[in-house]
Order: sequence, then C-alpha cells, then structure tokens
Amino acid sequence: MFTGIVETRGEVVELAPVSGFTRIRMRSDLDLSDVNVGDSIAVNGACLTATTVNRSAREFIAEVSPETLRVTTLGELRIGDTVNLERAMRLDARLGGHMVAGHVDCVGRVAVKRPAGNGFLMAFQVDSGRYLIEKGSVAVDGVSLTVNRVEGTRFEVTIIPHTALWTGLTGKNINDKVNVEFDLIGKYVEKFLSAWAGKSGIDEQKLREYGFM
Repeated sequence: MFTGIVETRGEVVELAPVSGFTRIRMRSDLDLSDVNVGDSIAVNGACLTATTVNRSAREFIAEVSPETLRVTTLGELRIGDTVNLERAMRLDARLGGHMVAGHVDCVGRVAVKRPAGNGFLMAFQVDSGRYLIEKGSVAVDGVSLTVNRVEGTRFEVTIIPHTALWTGLTGKNINDKVNVEFDLIGKYVEKFLSAWAGKSGIDEQKLREYGFM
C-alpha cells in the first residue's frame, strides 16, 4: 500500500529480458536503508517487487511481468527515462495523500496542459469515469491528486509548483500516456453495494446522485 506522495525520481539504467520477464534496474537517491528483497516499491504508480537491493550503489532491480508491461506504461520505458518512486507506506507514518494500492486501473492520456498561476491545470482522458468524483482522489503516475471536475471520461486536476517540480508530471506533453489508479474506496463501495442493489433500491444512479461515484 502507498500514499501517492512521491519520494523521489529515479533513472532507468538497465532493461533486460529475463525468462519471460523484463528486468528493470533503477538508480536514485531513494533511502534504501530499510528496503529488503521482496519489498514493494511504486514505480510510476505501479507496485513492483524489489528482487535485488544495492544500497551502496543506490539501486534496486524489479522483474516485471508481461501483464504489468501490457496494462501500464512501464513497457514503454527506455534507458535514461526518469520515474516516480515511493516505498511502501508504514502503518506508523502519516497518510499524506490517499490509499493507493499500486494496481493501475488504466492507461490515460494527457488531454490538456496549461499554466495556472505558478502551477498547471492538466486534464487526462481515460477509458471510464466510473470511479471519478469531483473533489475525490486519483493517482496519476503514482501521484495523489484531487479531482477538480469530471466531464465524461475526462478529469481535470491542478498541479501545484511543488508537485510539478518533484514528479515530472508537467513534463508530459499532449497525448503522452500516464498510469491511472482510481480511488480504492470507491471501487469497494460499489462492490459491496452491488449485491444489495436489487433489494435496497440502491443502484448506480443513486450512488451518483449522492456523490459516491
């Protein structure tokens, strides 16, 4: 589990096929002192397992499955690319963003990017707006963001200067791809209530009416 608060940016220094998987080696200033083999690290919002940790070189390796490469943007990484990194959250730490599983729901595209004061306004096009609500949470490339508004399958967010500097989101161009994870709570609410919809009168229209979707 993650918070969507990016800790640092890392550089892809190796990409290599290994027994049907892709080995990605990343170098950064991420504190690896408490990271062990088998621990989870979010890479551009996708939860990966560290298979090798080299603390002295400030590097770690993850082996990525073909399915993860297919449903995320990780399959398009190239050597020299930079990625957002976050270690798995600690239960005794502050939850600064929102609950992020690291399970990417879809790949979205940048639809709008324009300056807004000292920050930026950005909009992303996704396959479905089902779990998006205004003032709700969404993770884009592992960054916890607040949804300003939703128009069909497009949602808009504001990128403050700190986020722009720290995450590289505003380095994206129109039509560039991003990993999107919808709010975990919304998905569970729908799952739990769907079994009772016929008996209770609660349906998707009611959930939307009261702001749950």
